[in-house]
Amino acid sequence: MTDPVITTMSRLTARFSTLKTEHSKALATFVTAGDPNLAATEEIIYLLEEAGADIIELGVPFSDPMADGPTIQLSSERALASGTTLHGILETVKKVRIRSQVPIILMGYLNPVYAYGCDSFCRDAAEAGVDGVLLVDMPPEESQELTAPAGRYGLDVIFLLTPTSDAARIAAVDNLGSGFVYYVTVTGVTGARSSVSATLEQELSRVKQGISLPVMAGFGISTPAQAAEVGDLADGVVVGSAIVRLFEQHSGEELKQQLRRYVSTLKDAIR
Repeated sequence: MTDPVITTMSRLTARFSTLKTEHSKALATFVTAGDPNLAATEEIIYLLEEAGADIIELGVPFSDPMADGPTIQLSSERALASGTTLHGILETVKKVRIRSQVPIILMGYLNPVYAYGCDSFCRDAAEAGVDGVLLVDMPPEESQELTAPAGRYGLDVIFLLTPTSDAARIAAVDNLGSGFVYYVTVTGVTGARSSVSATLEQELSRVKQGISLPVMAGFGISTPAQAAEVGDLADGVVVGSAIVRLFEQHSGEELKQQLRRYVSTLKDAIR
């Protein structure tokens, strides 16, 4: 017997549909799963949703996060030191689903998923309540091993586009991707920047002409003003390093207060 193909509307599709009717933009917040531990991650997901996050990106910690700057690299080290595993992350998402239906995607690297087994990962992730996966080192042209089982289990596969993506890459992403497209607003690794690229409007216009999915923009967004500027051009914004840095600076209730305040100001800026 083969597994049934999932045909119901995904949480991601439903969220973007709702936001469109509200003439609002999406806010995706990134945190590293397991920083400082998975029990804290579960509570932080609830907090982020309450503060205004439309989508939660959970970073899967990896020992060689080549696309990440020092802030997220350090958070991966803290998460790995606390014993975080991919299996543990899926168990955490399963617990979250008892209370919340906020869209959750896993963002990371191919190695942990490949070691888990692509088919087993897609099955277990979908069963746990994960909505999508983004592997930054998996080009769409070589993604069949993941996209095939993901399609069977109803898991969205999200791809990156960058300022250097050509028409062929844009077409491949539009053909193979689902959920949304993550547009990297700068070249280089993750990390907060002091300003938004002067050519971003032109770049996003070119990308959106070739993409039928919602386009989220991230990398380098750290202030409400930047979020508002990018939100005017894209379907939503992704904020990561600026959030993860709060985990370096605060802990306990103070961390929760800082997260709640910061995320709510970001959401207010793009409403």
